[in-house]
Amino acid sequence: MTGTKVDIIGAGMAGLAAALAFSRAGWTVRIREQAEEIREVGAGLQLSPNCTHILNALGLGPALEGVMHRPGRIALASGTSLNVITYVPAGDEAEQRWGAPYGVVHRADLQSVLYDAVKTDKNCSIELGTRIEPRELGDSDADLVVIADGVWSANRIRLKEAGKPSFTGLVAWRLLVDAEDAATFLDPNNVTAYMGRDSHLVAYPVNGGAKVNMVAITNGDSPGASWSYATSAENRAQLFERFKAWNPVLRTTMRDAESVTYWPLYQMSDGAYFDGGKTVLIGDAAHAMGPFAAQGAAMAIEDAWELAASATQGRTAIFQWEERRRNRVGRARKRAGFNRFVYHARGPVRIGRDLVLSLRKPEHLASDLDWLYGWRATGL
Repeated sequence: MTGTKVDIIGAGMAGLAAALAFSRAGWTVRIREQAEEIREVGAGLQLSPNCTHILNALGLGPALEGVMHRPGRIALASGTSLNVITYVPAGDEAEQRWGAPYGVVHRADLQSVLYDAVKTDKNCSIELGTRIEPRELGDSDADLVVIADGVWSANRIRLKEAGKPSFTGLVAWRLLVDAEDAATFLDPNNVTAYMGRDSHLVAYPVNGGAKVNMVAITNGDSPGASWSYATSAENRAQLFERFKAWNPVLRTTMRDAESVTYWPLYQMSDGAYFDGGKTVLIGDAAHAMGPFAAQGAAMAIEDAWELAASATQGRTAIFQWEERRRNRVGRARKRAGFNRFVYHARGPVRIGRDLVLSLRKPEHLASDLDWLYGWRATGL
């Protein structure tokens, strides 16, 4: 199928990465995006080595280095005492162990890196402000249609056996604060996950270290069919109620954050990624998962790379891609489920957790992630 045409629906990270991967494989690529401009909603993003490996292979390494921070370690700490319990080595050790760096970046910066590469790629074209209805996809003259428009995909109904989104029971507040305001509790060079009863908070530097991205995740109610990313007095009150037993320094920093957005967290049930014809789902449209393994973007970018390699070999290879991706995503989901249990432990379980973690050597924690971070895709 080398040299054929692909339509990509959605210009998020999954869609843009897919465009670059298909271009590398020799396809003519058209991206169609309903937004009038490319704009990433959110704040920070963790990029594990299985993800940066692909971004480097797509030729984005130099641009990525200009916007990405490489933390020295990923620490697990108490949300009440702020004491570090243990850590996973990152920095140079991560690159040596897994063959690619572990980084943190502002979502908008990664989006810009991907978008700029697509705009200058001679095999790619992009149509903004173009809303595509599901029935139109059947009329596409492309040989393959890749749906990459997120967990709320309007076009997923093209696959009758696709999964469906459901509320996880969790909500996230994404906060952006000045680095100097977080200096009293946060090591500015590292990622720190603070753990507490039924909740956790991850903090790390973005924007060249000038800002700190904080993501506070806890139990919450389903907002129903209508909600926005904006915070309200009501849900801000819920945030502080959920974290009332946490360290007061953390709570004060959260209260004074300059930017706060509210995100109910949804996941996809298991379903088809490929219809056997020419329609494929990737990224959150196929398999949105909880945030506990920080693998949402990584799984989407893995999807994109492997799909481009497989589609070049024909439809049988796409079925094989689907099976590989289902197994891989399933294992990442199990890891996320385990992390949720660990991060949100309470009572005696929490005490036991802290003891067990404190006794484990950092290199042993790193080895637990070899299957995830050391993954390598088939080449194009």
